Amino acid sequence: MTLQSQKKLTLPKVIFLDAMGTLFGIKSSVGEIYQKIALKYGVKGDANHINAAFINSFKTAPPLAFQSRDVDLAISQQEFIWWQKIVTETFCQAGILDNFSNFSSFFAELYIHFSTEKPWYIYPDVIPRLQNWQQQGIQLGVISNFDSRLNQVLKVLNLSNFFTTITISSLAGFAKPDPNIFKIALAKHNFTAQQAWHIGDSFVADYQGAKKVGIQSFWLNRSRLSTKNENHLPNLSSLG
Repeated sequence: MTLQSQKKLTLPKVIFLDAMGTLFGIKSSVGEIYQKIALKYGVKGDANHINAAFINSFKTAPPLAFQSRDVDLAISQQEFIWWQKIVTETFCQAGILDNFSNFSSFFAELYIHFSTEKPWYIYPDVIPRLQNWQQQGIQLGVISNFDSRLNQVLKVLNLSNFFTTITISSLAGFAKPDPNIFKIALAKHNFTAQQAWHIGDSFVADYQGAKKVGIQSFWLNRSRLSTKNENHLPNLSSLG
């Protein structure tokens, strides 16, 4: 579907958006952030090596969704442990885990850092488009494979007031592209899949995941490097 034909689409009752990579991005690489904070604890490492190790650790981790809840652990604790395992594995693969004298304190600071505005920036097309949709009376929601820190991140980035609902994988118990997380988000608005759009930067998790549920789906690919053109958006403004 071309952008010209997209503009002829009937506007939905609700538009869901992914969070990181769609609404906001990271100012530098994860490796650079990890490296900078690790230096405060006397640990030196190559940012590129750390970043590569993080990508590998993140890709091989289980989904950030807790279907069988541990009654003895709050969701926030389960999220903390989930990320702690990834960061531990990252520095293990980077070969510098044993250089920490207090890895627990390092990780606690790192974890808090990503709940602040410091590592993030809002894409320039986001706020004008959200304002436009809001003015047209379209409800807005977030569907994200994130943890509960997302509520704070959206707040400090002054984005939370745009959204009626925020559906987070760790709380929902399902992670995109699992159809259940989309169904949970739809139920919050009491709309059908045919009354909704979903926009996200992951072709598999966002575009294909929402499409399988019957939601009109758009793939946001700001790099414009892919040859996949089906419902492709180079930016949010291109949706009209």
